[in-house]
Amino acid sequence: MRQPRRDTRGIVDPAELLRQVRFRRLAPAAELAELVEHYWFLDWDLDRPFEQHVVGHPAVNLFVQRPTADDPVTCEVSGVDRELFSVKLAEQGWVRGVRFRPGAFRAFSGRTAAELTGRRVPLAQVLPVADPGERLAAAATDPAAAAVLDELLLSLRPEADEPVRLAMRLVHRIRHDRELRRVEQLAQQAGLSVRSLQRLFTQYVGIGPKQVILRYRVHGAIERAEGEVDWAAVAGELGYSDQAHLVREVTATIGLPPAAYAASLR
Repeated sequence: MRQPRRDTRGIVDPAELLRQVRFRRLAPAAELAELVEHYWFLDWDLDRPFEQHVVGHPAVNLFVQRPTADDPVTCEVSGVDRELFSVKLAEQGWVRGVRFRPGAFRAFSGRTAAELTGRRVPLAQVLPVADPGERLAAAATDPAAAAVLDELLLSLRPEADEPVRLAMRLVHRIRHDRELRRVEQLAQQAGLSVRSLQRLFTQYVGIGPKQVILRYRVHGAIERAEGEVDWAAVAGELGYSDQAHLVREVTATIGLPPAAYAASLR
């Protein structure tokens, strides 16, 4: 079975997150692997509140959580975040999440990803499934919790049509091909007009192809912020026209220039 990725791409100061919480990724059932990237689980027991920031992936997430022991269990679906995502954790709590592959959520819901972009919506408003909150709260092990999520998602009988698969392929190409730097380039490779490509991304991914390219560039930049960094070289590797362009985009996204962010990690 294909194992979940182990990188921390998109997490701001991942070392600090891992000091504060217990974070795991689990693979979904084999029948879901085409459409679900992984399940992600967090547990914490904190003496003082902790705030985490994430430059989100261009993907929809389903998450079930109990923020503290005194809170009820809630189930929500989160669209692609337009800005830096921030969350405050306190006391003792947990989250059980599903990361759908970019472009894949429509195979489960039939709804456009654009309807969810920048929003968090109660699960019952998006998917016709029974609330899994109490079953997840009662799950004694990670595999047991993953089995609850497998059952829930398989009950929806997801079907990936060609537009879903095309959207997933194109986002995967952006994520892994460092030579792909312009929307026009991607449209040509896909055999689509720029307008058709933008429409596909809006409906199936939730943000446009230019925003996806930017998101993965910023991911790459903050992932490299360890030790002494040649930011001019990083800018060229990630496809920026110059170092100043990289500095502007990273600063606008996380609120710190890349050199200052790297210094904060040290």
